[in-house]
Amino acid sequence: MKIFYINNPAAGHKNGEKYFSLIVKEFENQEIELHSVKTEYPGHATELVSTLDFNKFDGLAVSGGDGSLFELVNGYFANSSNKRIPIGIIPIGRGNAFARDINLFPDRWQESIAAVKSKNTKMVDVGMFTSNEKKFYFINILGFGFVTDVGRTAFKLRAFGNLSYILGVLYQTIILKSYKLKMEVDGTLYERNNVFVEVSNTQYTGKDFWMAPQAKIDDGMLDVTLLNRISRTRILQCLPKIFKGTHSSMNEVEIFKGRKFKFETEPNKILTPDGQLMEATPIEIECIPRAIEVFVNN
Repeated sequence: MKIFYINNPAAGHKNGEKYFSLIVKEFENQEIELHSVKTEYPGHATELVSTLDFNKFDGLAVSGGDGSLFELVNGYFANSSNKRIPIGIIPIGRGNAFARDINLFPDRWQESIAAVKSKNTKMVDVGMFTSNEKKFYFINILGFGFVTDVGRTAFKLRAFGNLSYILGVLYQTIILKSYKLKMEVDGTLYERNNVFVEVSNTQYTGKDFWMAPQAKIDDGMLDVTLLNRISRTRILQCLPKIFKGTHSSMNEVEIFKGRKFKFETEPNKILTPDGQLMEATPIEIECIPRAIEVFVNN
């Protein structure tokens, strides 16, 4: 068995660099032949996978978080090879939401390599979105509005470490504004005064946000969570509920399931597919059923 392994050294506050030799050693212990590469800059994993000769390998593996997986998946769909190979996910990033849905966890990362060795796989859905006539893919979530604005603020305040996200929430709550949203779900139009939209393939977002408790990665559908116009007090009440997955009980929250979506906002909103800040509304999103094969934990 031969695996093309991509390591993101910067993942998880440089956990990628810390774990690299341990991961390589574990592959050796499992008697898996390895070709390993460290990424050197953002987008490098996409470049590596898009030009890789899949015929020379039995699978791919990536160590990092949801952002590393986002790069790999976009390279995967850009690859012109007729052969498709399964993907192994070693979750050592800050956000490992997709890995969580297939029962893989950072504190037991060795199980990810055992999953590769076992050749136990699962076909899973992928989200495809079009923005400015360009196509991209996400495997976890795509959000915009308050959730994205908090992430942008937290990034600017990253010197504060774990406090940066809390500070981002507080700042965006102070300046909270709703915006006009037009959303089409499988041909049905909805109009709302909205605060955030989260389109989910997986149940979890980031590390611990249980955004879409009913989501399944192999049902051929995506789950959409809307938080509509809400007071500052109520949004601070809403956020803790997301950790428990009980936010859908709030009047300001709506949940939709569908296969094809269109979103327009006024003003345009920056997107965060799998946590990456890029592109903006308007966008079209489609669920691609059983699009890729991943190694899973029994």
